[in-house]
Amino acid sequence: MEKFNKVTGVAAPLPMVNIDTDKIIPKQFLKTIARTGLGKGLFYELRTDESGKATGDFVLDREPYTNAEILIAGDNFGCGSSREHAPWALQDFGIKVVIAPTFADIFYNNSFKNGMLLIKLPQEQIDNLMIVANDPENPEISVDLEKQEIHAPNGVVYPFEIDEFLKQCLLEGLDDIGLTMQRGETIGGFEGDQKSQQPWLYRDAS
Repeated sequence: MEKFNKVTGVAAPLPMVNIDTDKIIPKQFLKTIARTGLGKGLFYELRTDESGKATGDFVLDREPYTNAEILIAGDNFGCGSSREHAPWALQDFGIKVVIAPTFADIFYNNSFKNGMLLIKLPQEQIDNLMIVANDPENPEISVDLEKQEIHAPNGVVYPFEIDEFLKQCLLEGLDDIGLTMQRGETIGGFEGDQKSQQPWLYRDAS
């Protein structure tokens, strides 16, 4: 997992509440376990008509938001089923940060485990950032994880809270496998002791 420190990029406004994981990535795109190529299915039902043709009306299909790295969203983002393809699809499109008042718990945890930063802010601050994002002339904001600050182009700084463990995992680029590998020496020592004390557990079953 790549280390995460600071992102400066276009913020796209998506002021919809209760966007569930099926809206983020519909079920027909869940046949793959690859993390690439899912960007084409991101918000598919919001970006296409009944025939599946792209309308070009959705925010991420309009300039400058086609290059968005930050998403400003409504309350309860990521609710619904626990599909891990949802953060994969956002990341494959290029989204690195999602800012909203609240998130569904499973989506929240899945996103951090995949290296994406989710930030919770009060609704008033979300509304202010929506105004910034809705300005196509200058919708760029900066998110500094180390300092826990969001910098808007008008000079306003929004501090945010984040669990210290999740913060360190992102800063150091550690997913569950990375965290386990940090314990490699301890795990190796345990296996060595177990092999000497319970050798039958390691015998070739064949």
